[in-house]
Amino acid sequence: MSQSKKPTFNLHVFSRVLSRVGPYRGRFIFAGVLVLVLSVLALARPILIQKGIDEDMANKDYDGLLWMFISVVVLLVIEAVLQFVQTYTANWVAQSVTLDMRSRLYDHVVQFKLRYFDQTPVGTTVTRLISDIDGIARVFSDGILTISGDLLRLIVIVAYMFYANWILTLFVIIPVPILIWATRAFQRVMKQAFVDVRNQVARMNVFVQEHVTGMSVVQIFNRQEHEKERFRVLNDNHKKAHIRTVWAFSIFFPVVEILSASSIAILLWLGMKEVIQERATLGEVLMFILFIFMIYRPIRQLADRFTVLQEGLVNAERVFKVFDTEAQIANEGTTDPGKLKGNISIRNVWFAYDENLQDQAQPGWILKDINLEVKEGQTIAFVGATGAGKSSIINLISRFYEFQHGSITLDGTDIRDIPVDVVRREVAVVLQDVFLFSDSILNNVTLNNPDISLDQVVAAAKQVGAHEFISKLPGAYDYNVRERGGVLSAGQRQLLAFIRAYLYNPSILVLDEATSSVDSESEELIQNAIRRLTADRTSIVIAHRLSTIQEADKIVVLSKGKIVEAGNHQELLQHGGHYKRLFELQFQDT
Repeated sequence: MSQSKKPTFNLHVFSRVLSRVGPYRGRFIFAGVLVLVLSVLALARPILIQKGIDEDMANKDYDGLLWMFISVVVLLVIEAVLQFVQTYTANWVAQSVTLDMRSRLYDHVVQFKLRYFDQTPVGTTVTRLISDIDGIARVFSDGILTISGDLLRLIVIVAYMFYANWILTLFVIIPVPILIWATRAFQRVMKQAFVDVRNQVARMNVFVQEHVTGMSVVQIFNRQEHEKERFRVLNDNHKKAHIRTVWAFSIFFPVVEILSASSIAILLWLGMKEVIQERATLGEVLMFILFIFMIYRPIRQLADRFTVLQEGLVNAERVFKVFDTEAQIANEGTTDPGKLKGNISIRNVWFAYDENLQDQAQPGWILKDINLEVKEGQTIAFVGATGAGKSSIINLISRFYEFQHGSITLDGTDIRDIPVDVVRREVAVVLQDVFLFSDSILNNVTLNNPDISLDQVVAAAKQVGAHEFISKLPGAYDYNVRERGGVLSAGQRQLLAFIRAYLYNPSILVLDEATSSVDSESEELIQNAIRRLTADRTSIVIAHRLSTIQEADKIVVLSKGKIVEAGNHQELLQHGGHYKRLFELQFQDT
C-alpha cells in the first residue's frame, strides 16, 4: 500500500501505545476524570455572565453583579488548579510510560544478533531509542487526554447551545462542517509531513554519528569540503520537510480564523435582530459569543493535538517495528554444565549470513563442512586469507550467529542446549579493535560488575603486565580513557582487554588478531600476557603474524570456508601446503 493510501490514524498502533499505560492505569484514569470535570466547568462562566447581564444588570442588582464577579474568579482559580493537576498527572504518566518503553526497547535491542547491527546504522538505532520514544511521550501528555477533553468540551457546549436557543445555534454552526473538513485535510497532510521529518532526522543522525566517529578518515583524505556538501544536502532536505509542515499550518490557521469570524458575524447579525424582536436577550448573545470562542479554539487546537498524536503514532510505529524485529539468537537452552573444561567439537558445520539458505549446493556459504576437535587446555590457531572464515567460527562458538547445518558441542553438550548467557560466561573474546567506553579504566575492565574489587583488578593487571603503565596515568585505575579509549595506544587498549578477559576467568579464550595492530615492543609485552592468559585453558587464536602461533598445539588453515590443513607448526612446514607458502611469504627476507 502506498503511503498516500494509508489511513491517517493507525488504530492498531494507537491501541498498542495505549496498552503501555497498564501499570499506571490509576493515575491515567484520575487525569481522565479531571478532563471530564474541566469540560463540564467550561459551561459555568458564560452561563454566570449571561445571568448577570440579563438579571442582575437589568434589575440594577449590584450585589448580584458582585457575587457573579466573585463566582467567575473562584471558578477561574478552581479551573487553573484542576488544569495544573491534570497536566502534571498526564505528563507523569507520559514520562513513566516512555521510561518503561525505552528500557524494554534497550533490553530487546541488546539481545539482537550482530547481523542486525551490521545492517542497521548506529544513528537509526539511537533515533529509535531517544527521539522517537520522546515523541511517544507527547501522545499521553498532549494527545489522548487533551483531545478527549477538547472533544468532550465541544459536545457539552454545543448541546447546551441547542438547549438555550436551537435556532441561533443552527445558524452559528454553519461554518463548522467546513472547519471539520479542513481539519481532516490538514491531518492527512501533516501525517505525511511528519513521516518525512522523522526520516530526515534519522538520516542526519546516521550521517553525524558516522562522520564524527570517522572524522580522522575524512581529514586524512582531505574530504572535508565534499562531506560538508553532503551534510548541506541532508540539512536542506530536513529543512524542506519541516517547511512542508509550516506550509500546512500557515494555510490551516487563517482558514480557522475566517470561519470563526464568520460565525461571530452571523451571530451578531442574527442575534441582535433577535434581541430587537425580543426573541433573545443581550446576555444570551454575549454567552453565545463566548461559546463560539470556546468552540473554535478547541477545534483549532484539535488540529495541533491530532498533529501531536499523529507524530507520536508515527514514532510509535517505528519503535514497534524494532520491538517486532525477531533478531535474537534462539535462547532455548536449559542445560547449565557449570564450569566448562574447554572441550570443543565442531562437526559438519555449514554457515551462511543468509539465514534462509539451506541448499548446500547454492553459493553464499561462509563455512562449508567444518570438522574440528579441540581438547581442554589446547591452544588452537586459525590462519588463512581475509574472508576465509576464521572469525565466523569464533562467532558461532560465542553464539553471535547461528549456523544452518551440523553441530557444535562444549564438553559434549550441544551449544544450543546451553543458555546464551552461560555460553558467553564461559567464552571470552579479545578482539583486534578493542572497544573502550568513555569511563574509568576500572569500570572498563570490570564492566561495572560490583562483584569485582579493585584489588582483583590490580592483581589481574600485574598478571598481564599492565599495572606499570596504568599506575603512571593520572588517577591510575580511575583514569578516564575517553571515547573508545582514544587517549591510549593500541597496545595499551589491548592490555586492558586482556585484564577484562582475565577477570572473568573464561574456560575458553578467543584472541582475534590480538597483536596485528601493535608495534614490536608492545607485541612482546602482549605475547607475555597471552602466555599467562592461555595457560591451563582452551585457547583459540586468530593471527596474521605466524610468528605468534608457532607454539600452538594445532594450527588450522582455512581457505574459502573450508579447512585445508591442520597440524602443528613443524608438521605443516613438512607438509609443504598452504601454511608453508604463507610462512615463506612472511619470512622470505629472514
